[in-house]
Amino acid sequence: MSRRETYHLDPVKHNAPIPMGAKVGNVVFSSAIGGANPATGVVPEGIDEQCENAFQNLRNFLAKAGATTDDVVRISVFMKSEANRQKINKPWLEMFPDEQDRPARHQLVVENMPLPYDVQIEAIAVLPTA
Repeated sequence: MSRRETYHLDPVKHNAPIPMGAKVGNVVFSSAIGGANPATGVVPEGIDEQCENAFQNLRNFLAKAGATTDDVVRISVFMKSEANRQKINKPWLEMFPDEQDRPARHQLVVENMPLPYDVQIEAIAVLPTA
């Protein structure tokens, strides 16, 4: 049996043969999580909806891995355009409303994002030890 557990989110999935993320011990790493609709897997055209969906997909991934948003220690945000930098803040603040209890975050502009995405996020979570 492998030390690594991998997780998939149907119908949200990658075009490559990779899982949505993996866990080893009490550490959980996501792959890139895009803004596809969590119920249909379809990527909407609007950046606002993609941002909302990306954070819902993160919640769904964390739940599959046995984690919660309280376990997240870092989020990386990849956006196609600098003009959309503030769009991620709405779902971010909904997920992490307490400014004294937020994970680290880094945001990068990636002009050659995989189509049709305008935003993708990655997260690292650490589960409490027994």
